[in-house]
Amino acid sequence: MKWDTCDPKTAYLLHLGDDALILGQRLAAWCGHGPILEQDIALTNISLDLIGLARQYYQYAALEFGPDCTEDDLAYFRESRSFMNHLLTEQPNGHWGDTLARQFYFDTFHFFQLEALSQSADERLRHIAAKALKETSYHAQFSAEWIVRLGDGTKESHDKIQASLTHLAPFALEFFVPSAVDQAAYNAGIAPDVASLQETWINKVNSIFSLATLDPFTLSFPKKGGKSGIHSEHHGYVLAEMQSLARTYPDAKW
Repeated sequence: MKWDTCDPKTAYLLHLGDDALILGQRLAAWCGHGPILEQDIALTNISLDLIGLARQYYQYAALEFGPDCTEDDLAYFRESRSFMNHLLTEQPNGHWGDTLARQFYFDTFHFFQLEALSQSADERLRHIAAKALKETSYHAQFSAEWIVRLGDGTKESHDKIQASLTHLAPFALEFFVPSAVDQAAYNAGIAPDVASLQETWINKVNSIFSLATLDPFTLSFPKKGGKSGIHSEHHGYVLAEMQSLARTYPDAKW
């Protein structure tokens, strides 16, 4: 099946599903490794929320591809170049601060993205976004509270989270660089103009940074390519881990 020849709506659904799936897979790796049990469970639950959201997008996209396509095909049998997730979501977990910095940037964007998608011209996409917005509100609160806790904590925690946020900032800016997929979906009336979300996102990020006694967000040259299928070296490792079982036993049933 040719994944790169789909219509604007289907391509956009894949983009949304890919973000949720790849970040959910990343967070799943924290299961059993969190600093304390409560936070371990919290990240695992966020991972499950994201993977469940990915399923909704993939199920909808599979209908657009036709009866021979399933959500499993979209998750497990596409190559890296066919995935359109943001580069930020595939970055390594690193230490606790790295993961929370990545999560905070994504959650803040995801909230505003879903808020806009709840006004989409596509009815099913509106319903998916409205439901996901409730879960994402919790995700955003959780990651923002951790940014404040680490930033306004010890000198070591402050310095580490500042370094994590600074390192990941160029990846986060890809959110607001329209790709061909973004533009086509916007022209079709089913998605927001991502560039228009940047100011609101930066204002929210800086309000949390202020509480956390961290430096204001600094604009830089965005690291981009993920939404066009050009990924970092980390992406292949995520897919290899996630897809290996399904590719080894493609006809397996639970």
